[in-house]
Amino acid sequence: MSAATHAPAGTPSSPSSSPSASRKSAVDTAPKKVRRRNAGLGLIAWLVGIVFVLPVLWMALTSLHTEADAATNPPSLAAPLTLDGYREFFGAGGGPSPWFSLANSLTASVVSTLFVLLLSLPAAYALSIRPVKKWTDVLFFFLSTKMLPVVAGLLPIYLFAKSSGMLDNIWLLVILYTSMNLPIAVWMMQSFLAEIPVALIEAAQIDGARLPAILTRVVAPIAMPGIAATSLICFIFSWNEMLFARVLTGVIAQTAPVFLTGFITSQGLFLAKVCAASLVISLPVLAAGFAAQDKLVQGLSLGAVK
Repeated sequence: MSAATHAPAGTPSSPSSSPSASRKSAVDTAPKKVRRRNAGLGLIAWLVGIVFVLPVLWMALTSLHTEADAATNPPSLAAPLTLDGYREFFGAGGGPSPWFSLANSLTASVVSTLFVLLLSLPAAYALSIRPVKKWTDVLFFFLSTKMLPVVAGLLPIYLFAKSSGMLDNIWLLVILYTSMNLPIAVWMMQSFLAEIPVALIEAAQIDGARLPAILTRVVAPIAMPGIAATSLICFIFSWNEMLFARVLTGVIAQTAPVFLTGFITSQGLFLAKVCAASLVISLPVLAAGFAAQDKLVQGLSLGAVK
């Protein structure tokens, strides 16, 4: 009787206790696996970030060298630093001043972005909260206009600008940038506005609010992260555009990217000066992205989860 009830020392444990032991070991090893995976993903993210940041750091370092040191191959990291490239960019050496071109880029980018928001918000409202028939076909048509190569429409636009007397006019760039960014803005805003509860719109309509009041007082505050993300992307696209600005402008409406290309010559050294100019011209975009980074991330992820 005692032999049946008491197992001898060294015998394996009963089958009833093995599942609980295996579950406990699984619970103990799960956090370790999660930590190792997170550490690996974090390391990969750091490596990718360093790869993307290195060219910018190299450009900043090259801009602080003399033209002779910047043109050496391999480049000299221990070369003395100087601000001559920035002085020449800002016209200290007798060259043209960049302020007029920077003001043209700022005007064209900001004004076109405002026009894009004024046009895309009602259009996205009609396609999301009050959808029209075959709204998916409408969205595809909007997006298909971005598939046309820019160079394919360059000659007709140039002939139109020449015949209408709008060559070297900043407002021509405003119109072009508005039409170029409007399709992607409508596409983005539609996904953002689709997340707004329709009950809020109906409650505002019951209270007697009309469409302008609904868009400005109900829709816009809720969709502000999406509006910020759309505005930043349109601003970046407008600021960086160079092909139309190069062909359609001359001196009066010259933008910053076109002004930058003036430093590239067939004779002489220009690498340090071009790096300094590129860094200065990139600062407004970097500052806008840094100021709106939280709303940009929130806006870009707003329509990702349905």
